[in-house]
Amino acid sequence: MIHQIYPQVNHPFSYELNKDMHLSAAHFIPHHDAGKCQDMHGHTYFVNVTIAGDELDESGFLVNFKRIKNLIHGRFDHSVLNDATDIFSGENGNHFPTTEVVARKIYEIIQEDLDTLSHKPVCVQVFVRETPTSYVVYRPKQVKSHD
Repeated sequence: MIHQIYPQVNHPFSYELNKDMHLSAAHFIPHHDAGKCQDMHGHTYFVNVTIAGDELDESGFLVNFKRIKNLIHGRFDHSVLNDATDIFSGENGNHFPTTEVVARKIYEIIQEDLDTLSHKPVCVQVFVRETPTSYVVYRPKQVKSHD
């Protein structure tokens, strides 16, 4: 098991949950500026999701870790990211499966699910490491407030 320290995000919430996952996935970037990354290749991504909130659910969880794993690992592990055409696109750089976009899309998937919960936890950060020397951190510009 890898133990890493991730960049911290400041937030006003009482609880913070972090879930680590490994994803093995292939992708390619359909743009001439992507160089070798235009060709299909794979990574073992290391993903960390940070969720925060002030209230726990009826079972005493901010969010059950299994719920997060099912949303992300269950969907992307051992896949070709480009094949998830409901999420990624080959037509628009804001939707190519780059590490930046993967981090943002993971955030969107998780936050959409969190919005269904009555105690309204929020995803405040997604960290995606593509290689041992390269990673991306995605933070929404404004963390949702559920006052």
